Amino acid sequence: MFLLATLVLMVGGSALQAPLSQVLSWMNLKLGWLYLGIYIVNFVFLIGLAFSRYGKIKIGKPDDKPIYSGFKWGAMVFATAIDASIMMLSITDPLQVIQNPPFHFKAYSHAAYLSATMMGQFNWGPMAWMMFAPAAVLIGYLMYRKGQPVQKLSDGIAMLDGDKHQSIKKFFGGLINVLVVIGIIGGVGSSIGLEVPITAKAFSSATGVKYGLPLEIGLFIILFILFAVTVFKGLNGGIDKLSMAHIWLAIGFLVLILFFGPTRYIIGNEAQSLGMLVQKFVPIATNVTPSATQQDTIFYWGWWLSYMPVMGLFIAKISRGKTIRQMLMGMLLYGFTGCALFYAVMGGYALWLQQNGVINLVHILNTQGQAAVIATVIGTLPMKQIMTLLYCVSCFIFLATTISGSAYILSSFTSTPLKQREPTRFNRMSWVIVFMIFAFSLVLVGGFQVLQTISVLAGFPLIGVCVVILMSIHRLVKHDHELVFTPTPASVTERPATVERKSAIHGKLILSPTHSAS
Repeated sequence: MFLLATLVLMVGGSALQAPLSQVLSWMNLKLGWLYLGIYIVNFVFLIGLAFSRYGKIKIGKPDDKPIYSGFKWGAMVFATAIDASIMMLSITDPLQVIQNPPFHFKAYSHAAYLSATMMGQFNWGPMAWMMFAPAAVLIGYLMYRKGQPVQKLSDGIAMLDGDKHQSIKKFFGGLINVLVVIGIIGGVGSSIGLEVPITAKAFSSATGVKYGLPLEIGLFIILFILFAVTVFKGLNGGIDKLSMAHIWLAIGFLVLILFFGPTRYIIGNEAQSLGMLVQKFVPIATNVTPSATQQDTIFYWGWWLSYMPVMGLFIAKISRGKTIRQMLMGMLLYGFTGCALFYAVMGGYALWLQQNGVINLVHILNTQGQAAVIATVIGTLPMKQIMTLLYCVSCFIFLATTISGSAYILSSFTSTPLKQREPTRFNRMSWVIVFMIFAFSLVLVGGFQVLQTISVLAGFPLIGVCVVILMSIHRLVKHDHELVFTPTPASVTERPATVERKSAIHGKLILSPTHSAS
């Protein structure tokens, strides 16, 4: 299936842009409500779970300590989930929104500029980040609390447990795994297909190297080498170190723009945009009326869905020792804060250039495309060449972190039982090659709407998978609630329990002697 899709894209080339755009329009019109619906259900369910008594359940045994510190954990989650797209779309998205703002705001009005930042922070905000959580909670709970090996997403589906109907279990388990693989390839391929041409354009602007397919091929080769080295080293040898480098580079880049750019404008615009987001959050989340902004949200919802399985397993692997509440709130805190900063600083700077007549970025975007407008914005910063090269390096590291993590997790999904081992290097490298080939075929087709279509299609089958995961979580934690929170018999509580008392003082959840942690 993958080879056939890649072959069709390579042979069809740019001629496929029109039919794929028609597919995107049809899905937005007919199926958009499904994407909106699953995100609402998922968000309400998980926020309710976090602040209920179930949120106290630890992902691990009662005495387990978190593997990573809070900041390092947050850095790994953010760096792996957010590739270089945030550095690109945080510039171009606001310029699209001011032309077609939501809520019938007048184009280029003050409200349109505020809504431009607001929409980006909604599409990369709390509801988006919570889409990674179902798989993370389910897999982490089963692996570290129940001691159940979970290598594929289907291993954690509670409805597939038991010895009855083994043929049905095998069929649906295999179907879920196939849908997961398709979703991951579609999502990751779209990311690379978006980011390589834009990075190539920025690099060409800084160095004078001619922009074109040869430069893009050269960047693909460099990316492949970087991905290969990181994936070859594994989770602790490469991905965690790359994540920290990723975060510090991102912070440094944003600080430079904030310092050299219109600081007061950026801060003021962000404060008002956040206020608008709080006010308009529910209307945006439930908007089923076809529009330009609604189409963008459907695209993002499909994209985030496609990453749900891979990010779920990754977050689960690094979250041992945290409670369900700590995991969910940590994802919201680090994820939303990081994305909001990019839209506030990079998007705010682009809006300032447009609103104050410094450069007509909207005209460049509409006539020359995303790559040209991004290169133009970065080119307006002091130390143009240094900032552009720093931007390119940051994009590379952003992308490498996400793709390396995705290849690592996807190789786990497609390996024989690992028994605490990492996936083989051959398997990991194979998926890196798959990502690169598929992404290259998307570059040959070209067009941002093509990438949007692939993302929406990749996420669609995972809507059903998400529903099944939520049902599984409810079934599992409800059972664990009976184990953890059942009142201890008087005969047990009356006898000395020094260890339990000391542990309780330190805030640990200790099961009674009659109920061992499973």
